[in-house]
Amino acid sequence: MASPILPGSGLGSGLDIGAIVTALVNADKAPKQTQIDTATKANTLKISGIGSLKSALTAFQTAMSNLGNKTNPAFAGFTASANNTTLTATSDSTAVSGSYSVVVSQLATGSKVASASFAGGAASAIPSGTLKISQNGTDYNVDIPANSTLQTTRDAINKAQGANGISANIVTDSTGASRLVISSSKTGEGSDLTVSGIAGLEIDGTKPMGASPAAGASGAVNGVAQNAQLTIDGLQVSSKSNTVTGAISGLTLNLTTVSPVTGNVATPTIVGVDANTKGLQTSIQAFVDAFNTLKNTIDTLSKATPDADGKLTVQAAFTGDAMPRALLANVRAELTAPGAGGPLAVLSQLGVMTDRNTGNLTFDSNAFNKTMAQPGMTGQVQQLFTGTDDTNGLLARMSKAVDPYLKPPADDKLGTGLLDQRMAILNKNTRNLTNQQLALDLRVANLTKTLTAKYNAMDLLVGQMKATASNITSFFSTLNAQQSAK
Repeated sequence: MASPILPGSGLGSGLDIGAIVTALVNADKAPKQTQIDTATKANTLKISGIGSLKSALTAFQTAMSNLGNKTNPAFAGFTASANNTTLTATSDSTAVSGSYSVVVSQLATGSKVASASFAGGAASAIPSGTLKISQNGTDYNVDIPANSTLQTTRDAINKAQGANGISANIVTDSTGASRLVISSSKTGEGSDLTVSGIAGLEIDGTKPMGASPAAGASGAVNGVAQNAQLTIDGLQVSSKSNTVTGAISGLTLNLTTVSPVTGNVATPTIVGVDANTKGLQTSIQAFVDAFNTLKNTIDTLSKATPDADGKLTVQAAFTGDAMPRALLANVRAELTAPGAGGPLAVLSQLGVMTDRNTGNLTFDSNAFNKTMAQPGMTGQVQQLFTGTDDTNGLLARMSKAVDPYLKPPADDKLGTGLLDQRMAILNKNTRNLTNQQLALDLRVANLTKTLTAKYNAMDLLVGQMKATASNITSFFSTLNAQQSAK
C-alpha cells in the first residue's frame, strides 16, 4: 500500500518527519507482522506436506493394487502356460506342478434369437404391451408404449435389460425387411431365450431358424446355446462357460478357440504348471521397495534438518505432528498381524526383516530360497500376500491401513479422509492469515496517515513559532538600534 509520508525534512522543525513516522509505524507493526509471517510459513509448509503425503499414500496403494492384480497376479505361487492360442491358463495358490493335455472340441455359446421379419423395416409399428423375455426360468419384462416402432422397441430392451446381459439390435436384409435380434451374454445349455407378450415378436429360442428362414420364421440364430466340450488328459469335461474352473485343481482355463484338427486328429494344447519362485522373489522385493518409499517420504516430512551451523532448527512439514507416526504405526502393524493362515505366518520366514537402524524393510534372498526349498511353499507365499478372500491378504490389509487418510469410512458424516480434513483446516488458516494481513495493512496505512498529519501539524506550529520569535527578535533589534542612534 502506498505511504502518504512525504520525503524530506519538515520546513518548520527541520526534522525528518518521514523517517520518524516510518520508525514509529514499523515498531507498532513488527510484532503482528512477525506473527503472521511465521504462521503463514508454517501453514504453507504443512499444506505442501499434506500434498506430498497424499501423493505418497496414493502411490503406495497403487503399488499394493498392482501387486494384487487378479488378471496378472504378481504373487502367483505357480505359473501356468499353454503352448498355443486355443486357451490361456491361470493358477491360484492351490495349484500343483504338472502338465496337462487339453483338447477343445466345442466352445460354450449364448442364446441369440431373431423375430419374424417386418416388411416396413426399422420403422415398422409394434403394438403396445409388456414384452417378456424368458431365460432359464427367469422373466425379464420390458414395457412397450403406444406408437412404438421396431427401433424404439430395440432401444427399450437395451435400456431395461442391458444390466442383465440382454441386448437387442435390428438386422435388415437386401429387400428392406428387418428382424429384431436379441442376444444374451450368458452361455451354456439351458440359457436359450424365449420372447412373448407382443404380437409379431413371439420367439422360441429352443428352435433353430435354419440357414434360409422364411419371412414369418423366428427362432435361434446359429443354433441353440450350448456348453463347452473339452477333454483333459482324455477325460471328458463339459462347462457352461468358456472359463473353466475346478476341472484341474488350482487352474482356470480360458477357452478361446476350438482345437485345430489335422487328418481327423485334434491337436492338443499342453498346459504346464511350474513353481513361480523367481517371480515371487521379484514381487517381494517390489513390496519391500514400496513400503520403504512410503516410510522414507514420511521420515522426510517429519524430521527436522540441520541448518548451516549444524543445529536441528529447520522444521519439516510434520515435525512434532503425531499423525505421520500414527499412520506408519498402522501400516507396520499389518506386517506382523495374522493373515489368511497357513505355514507361513510372518514375513521374516521369507527373509523380510526390519533394519534396526533405519526402520526400513530388508530382503534376504538366501533366507527366501531356503524357505522355498520346502514343498508347497510357493502357494503359501501367494496365500500370505493375496489371502483367501479380498480382505485377509497382506496386500489388501496394507492398503486398507492407509484408507482412513485418503477416504472416509462409510459412517463418516464429513465425507472426507483425514488428510482432506487436515487440508480443509489449513486452507481455512490461510484465509484467516490473509484477512489478518489485510487488517494489519489497513491499520498501518491509517496509523501512517494519522502520525504524518500530527507531525506535519507540529512542524507547521513550530514554523509559526519560529516566525513569531524571529519577528519579536527583529522588533527589539530595531528598537535598540533606534535608541542607540539618539
